Amino acid sequence: MAHGLCRTAVGAGSRRKLPDVADLAGALRRVSYEVLPLKGTEETVVDHVPRDVPLTVSTSHAKGPEPTIDLAVRLTGHGYSVAPHLAARQIRDTAHLSDLVARLRDAGIDSAFIIGGDAPEPAGPFDDAFALLVALDDLGHPFQRIGVAGYPEGHARIETDLLDEALEKKAPYATHVITQICFDAAATVGWARQVKERGVVLPVRVGLPGVVSRQKLVRISAGLGLGQSARFLLKQQSLFWRFFLPGGYHPGRLANRLAPHLHRPATELDGFHFFTFNEVASTEAWRRSMLDRVS
Repeated sequence: MAHGLCRTAVGAGSRRKLPDVADLAGALRRVSYEVLPLKGTEETVVDHVPRDVPLTVSTSHAKGPEPTIDLAVRLTGHGYSVAPHLAARQIRDTAHLSDLVARLRDAGIDSAFIIGGDAPEPAGPFDDAFALLVALDDLGHPFQRIGVAGYPEGHARIETDLLDEALEKKAPYATHVITQICFDAAATVGWARQVKERGVVLPVRVGLPGVVSRQKLVRISAGLGLGQSARFLLKQQSLFWRFFLPGGYHPGRLANRLAPHLHRPATELDGFHFFTFNEVASTEAWRRSMLDRVS
C-alpha cells in the first residue's frame, strides 16, 4: 500500500500480525528529529518543523562543538526544545565544558545528548561518554534531560559486551536512550528486551532515517571529508547501501514493524527519533501524510 501502510500479510501458510493504526498513529506523534549544523538548517527547521517536535543537533570532530551549540541556541530562541550533542572527545578540559554548559543554560537549554565522539584522539581528559557524564554531574547536573546512545546491532569498533557494560554505567546519569539506525525491527526489539533484563529501564527512542534521497546521502558523505566520511559510512553502511537496493529506502516499512512494540511491558521502547540528514521538509511531510491516513 502507499506510504508503507499495510494491514495484513499472509504467505506460505503463515500469518504475520501488522500494527494496529492506533499503534502507528501514537508512534508518529511521539517523534523527535536530528539535524546537522549546516548552512540553512535554521531556516529549514523553522519553515517546516512544528514547535512541539523535539530536536537534537549533531556534531562532528572536524568542526568542533561550537556550530552545534550556536544552532541549538538559535533554534531554542524560535521556541523549540533542543538537545545539542556534546561529544566527550571534543572537550578540551573542565573549563571548556563549563563554558559550553553556561552558554546552553543561559539560552534556556536544559537537555543534552552525550556521546563519546569520533575523534581519533581526545582533545582533553574525557575519553568517552561516561567520563563526560561524570564531569557534568560534578558540575551540579546542569541538564534536566540527558540522552545516551544505544546500539541494537553493535558498533563497528567496540565489542558488544563493552557496549552493554557502558550503557549500564551511563544509565544512572541519563534520562533516556536514542538508538543508532537499525533496519532490523526484530533486532531492535530483542536488544531492548535484553537491555531491560540487564536492569536498564530508561525510555528508548528508536532511531530511523527520515525521508532522505540517495543523492543527499552521497552529498553529505562527501561533504564530511575523507576521514570523517569513512567513519560515517562505517557506522551507517547498512543505511548507505540500503539506498541502492531496488525500490530504495522508505521509513514506512520499518515504522510499521516497530510500532506494535512501543509501550509494551517487555521493553522500554518509547517513540521514534528520525535522523533527517536535514531533509526535514520531506520527513515532516511524510509524517503528516501518514498521520492523516491512519487517523
